[in-house]
Amino acid sequence: MEESSHTERIILGIDPGTQILGYSILKIVDQHPQVLAMDVLYLKKIKDFNLRIRKIFDTTQRIIDTFHPDHLAIEAPFFGKNVQSMLKLGRAQGVAIAAAMSRDLSISEYEPATIKQTVTGNGNAAKEQVAMMLGSMFKFPTEPHYLDATDALAVAYTCYVERSHPLADIRSQLRPTKKRQKSSRKAWADFVVQHPDGVA
Repeated sequence: MEESSHTERIILGIDPGTQILGYSILKIVDQHPQVLAMDVLYLKKIKDFNLRIRKIFDTTQRIIDTFHPDHLAIEAPFFGKNVQSMLKLGRAQGVAIAAAMSRDLSISEYEPATIKQTVTGNGNAAKEQVAMMLGSMFKFPTEPHYLDATDALAVAYTCYVERSHPLADIRSQLRPTKKRQKSSRKAWADFVVQHPDGVA
């Protein structure tokens, strides 16, 4: 009897936040993703900011110990006008990454525009559009309590797409940032010319 050739991996997706942190668990078996868990960590009632950070660290470790993911996919902090909010968000992201590193997970970080582009095809899509698209793909039995949970699933799904696609290295160079739009179009055009049989 031949041994099973099934491949399986689990991605933990996190949308960091110091008031509400979203997380998801995406299991991939033979390139077929399925949602194992999706929820939020509600932190608003914790007044001490340092205790919020500790809660994020402890909860991330608990999630890892429960589902045993292989990889952490996390959304990068966006650059807004409120510097203090950016700093706090960066701390939330940092402690989640530290918790993942303490459990020896590999880590990927994705910009918000990249995540939206991957899920909806529009790098400027609203959170509601992202949630609707994911709900259609994964057939949610009920809507998540908060959009932060679907944002966490979106980052996990982005990681799955990028790590599974046969052109993953080129896709990583084509992220929808203003600085890369022109060079990205040229890179893709060059690839098509050089590999006409590799493009469907």
